[in-house]
Amino acid sequence: MGRYVIRRLIQAIPVLLGATLLIFVIVFALPGDPIAALFGDKRPDPAVAEVLREQYHLNDPLLLQYWYYISGVLFRGDFGVNFADVPVSQLMAGKFQVTLNLAVTALVMEAVIGVGLGLFAALRRGKASDTMILAATLLLISVPTLVTGFVLQLVLGVKLKQWTGADIFPVAGVFAGWRSYLLPGFVLAGLGVAYLTRLTRTSLVETLRADFIRTATAKGLSRRRVIGRHGLRNALIPMVTYLGADLGNLMGGAVITETIFNLPGIGNQLFQSVYLREQPVVVGIVTVLVLIYILANLVVDMLYAVLDPRIRYE
Repeated sequence: MGRYVIRRLIQAIPVLLGATLLIFVIVFALPGDPIAALFGDKRPDPAVAEVLREQYHLNDPLLLQYWYYISGVLFRGDFGVNFADVPVSQLMAGKFQVTLNLAVTALVMEAVIGVGLGLFAALRRGKASDTMILAATLLLISVPTLVTGFVLQLVLGVKLKQWTGADIFPVAGVFAGWRSYLLPGFVLAGLGVAYLTRLTRTSLVETLRADFIRTATAKGLSRRRVIGRHGLRNALIPMVTYLGADLGNLMGGAVITETIFNLPGIGNQLFQSVYLREQPVVVGIVTVLVLIYILANLVVDMLYAVLDPRIRYE
């Protein structure tokens, strides 16, 4: 297992280099002058603008700029500074905790609601409840996150407060502690809940048709033990794969949710940095998200051996 982890970490290096180079080229190739954007509506003095371009290596070839950036990340853990000389790591420090709290809340909701509904639908395949769950998940998939966010914000955040007088679901900020993440967490998890419900249902239905399930039933094991110990455990691998990959998606997909609910997280910071053309901040945030995605997939691969003893890594 140790050699496998080391091999995977080595394989992650070209993935990191390729992903960061791609986003670096995309961000820095955007039209417009970031130095001019730094001054807003005012026109900068040409001499001052030239000094700033030299300071931030904007006059250097793109690949040389990328070398300055990636060498700082790999050898010093330095993500650079924005165009106001504020370290990118300092900008990300407090905001990543908010996004991580939001992503973990959404992931827990996905796992609990998605697996629970999928299990319920699989055990009642072909019945009215199964059809209703499939229709509800199709509706969740069809409605954009932006619409879901504003509708739930209005109904559960504003109208419910007017009806009950209790601020159960705060609509903005993180001032209410863990309750601040409930509504945006569900909005962020909505699409994942729908997909995971369908995935769980399909995987469990196929597993319950397997020969070893019939054998376990013929031995006289209780239905709960057959489903829980034999059926669900063998159906868990595609679910774990989805959840592990979705952690990175939730971290990166928080841009819309954090903007709707005004959460001071990394998604909101990414949106503002793109708007203000702060390329170093955009590239730094995406680099960290790529690292999270790589590590999440490594953890998922290691969990395979726990869920299925037949899987071994040499």
